[in-house]
Amino acid sequence: MIEVSNLIFTYPRAHQPAVRGISFRIEKGQIFGFLGPSGAGKSTVQNLMIGLLPMQKGSILYDGKTLSDMGKSFFNRVGVSFEHPNLYEKLTGVENLRYYGGLFDKPVIPPEQLLDMVGLGDAKNKRAGAYSKGMKQRLVFARAIMNRPDILFLDEPTSGLDPGTAQRIKEIILSERDRGATIFLTTHNMYAADELCDQVAFIDEGRLVAQDSPRNLKLKYGKKAIKVEYTSNGQIKSEILFVDRDEDRYRLSQLIDSGTVETLHSQEATLEQIFIKLTGRGLS
Repeated sequence: MIEVSNLIFTYPRAHQPAVRGISFRIEKGQIFGFLGPSGAGKSTVQNLMIGLLPMQKGSILYDGKTLSDMGKSFFNRVGVSFEHPNLYEKLTGVENLRYYGGLFDKPVIPPEQLLDMVGLGDAKNKRAGAYSKGMKQRLVFARAIMNRPDILFLDEPTSGLDPGTAQRIKEIILSERDRGATIFLTTHNMYAADELCDQVAFIDEGRLVAQDSPRNLKLKYGKKAIKVEYTSNGQIKSEILFVDRDEDRYRLSQLIDSGTVETLHSQEATLEQIFIKLTGRGLS
């Protein structure tokens, strides 16, 4: 379990803190989504959690232990995929992974196997500097999972990927969770968060503004309504019917019994709409 309590961080010469009293808890085996626009503080929180930034105020505990308590053993337990790929560009894809794998005090997944998993098998002997943005993103992701981490930090892991490749990466993320990994996912992609996350937290201007499961957030802030499209006199018509009204439930039953219904759509709010409602601005 990961416990973050009252985290506050201010960059040098900044007038306002980048992170303002953030607290949350992540249970073992969860995918925890951290949603917010660029500059909201997502990456700052991640960098504090992995020790790339020094603690100023607050605490971060992993199963009751701080990063100082765990020392170097912490780095055998974690994997990190950064939004902006940091690679040795003069080395090939497979050489990057071989070098990185040699830093661990535990067995790692063979580099060739990892590259096949993320669709880079044919480019394994190509210099990383010649990779496209999406290829670099996949290589950094492969590097993050090669030590079979207990805790996986993923910063915009599907950024710049085509839909098919993004789906492959999401399937691997879910398999990592099923393996037992705890995953901290920072993103402004509401669709990826909705599809992947067990819990999501909204961050805006360094503050946490909401936290719950995607389903509970949509139920809380969405409409309990159904949009019905049906045919009438050869034309398509639509109505919004609220399921907590007796008259609307009766009307819905009438339409269904008539056999004229073309489509039914629930009117639940999207995570993007909820974020806008709470903060006044979008995730993009």
